[in-house]
Amino acid sequence: MFGLFKKSPLKKLEAEHKALLTKGFHAQRNGDVRAYSFLTAEAQAVREKIEALKAGEGS
Repeated sequence: MFGLFKKSPLKKLEAEHKALLTKGFHAQRNGDVRAYSFLTAEAQAVREKIEALKAGEGS
């Protein structure tokens, strides 16, 4: 019953991933390739966490 109000960490990670990709997109459009690659690498790490979480829920 109390798990009903608990926020899903998956949704938080997906929102963080989307925000990182958006920031990376804007950095690339502004010509900051270094920031773009850094943000893309962070987004990839978050994506891997999301996939691990989804795999854990499926088992």
